[in-house]
Amino acid sequence: MYRRQGWPVTLQDGPIALRPLRLRDAPALRDTRSRNAEWLRPWEPTYPEMPLRTSGLTPYVSMLQAIRREARQGLSMPWAITWGGEFVGQLTIGAIVWGSARSAQVGYWIDSAHAGRGITPTAVALAVDHSFFGVGLHRIEANIRPENRASRRVVAKLGFRDEGVRRRQLHIDGAWRDHICYAITAEEVPHGLLRRWRDRAPSGPFPESGSDPGSALGPEDPNGSGNPRDPASPHPGPN
Repeated sequence: MYRRQGWPVTLQDGPIALRPLRLRDAPALRDTRSRNAEWLRPWEPTYPEMPLRTSGLTPYVSMLQAIRREARQGLSMPWAITWGGEFVGQLTIGAIVWGSARSAQVGYWIDSAHAGRGITPTAVALAVDHSFFGVGLHRIEANIRPENRASRRVVAKLGFRDEGVRRRQLHIDGAWRDHICYAITAEEVPHGLLRRWRDRAPSGPFPESGSDPGSALGPEDPNGSGNPRDPASPHPGPN
C-alpha cells in the first residue's frame, strides 16, 4: 500500500528550507559531498553506492532514483537542505514503520562551508514537526556515534532523550561502530519541536557561532528525490 500523506512537501523557516530532492540535484549532491569528503568520512556509512569522491553522476542519479521509489511507497522523506535557496545538505526521515509503531529515523549532513548558522537543528525541527503533525508518525530516532559530539549537541539542544548505546550498530568508516540512540515522541512536543528550538536558542534559531556539519509550505510534485540509502545517514561534524 502506498502512503503519500504529507509527501511531497516543502518546509521553510526563514532562510532555511527543506524541499524534496530531485534528479537534477545530482550535480550539486556530487560536488558538495566530494568537497566535504574528509568532513563526512568519519561518520559515513560504508557502502559503495554513495561514494564521497567521484567525477561521474551515475551513482548519484541511481541513488536518487532508488530513494524516489522508497519515498513514493511511504518509506522515507528525503529532502535537500537549502539556505537562501542554495543547496547545502541533505536530511532524510527514513526507515519509516507504520502499523502500531509509526516510527522513523532521522539522518542528515551539511556542507562545512555553512556550519555555524543553526541550519541543522532548525532543519531537524522542521522535519520532525512535519513527521508528527503532517504525516502522523509517533516516534523519531537519531542514532549517532558517541565520538560525534557536534551532532549529539544538535539533538540535545532539541530535547531528544538519550536511550543508551546500540553496540556495533552500523558499519561506518571501515568498521562496526557503536551508536547512541536518541529519541523523541509526539507527546513530548505538543506545540512543536521548532517552537521548542526557538524558545531555547540563546540568539534565536540562526546563531552565527559554533559549527554544524554533518548528520510547510504547500505540496509539490518533484522530479525525484533521494538521500543515502541508509536512513540513518551521517550526522557529521559540529552542529
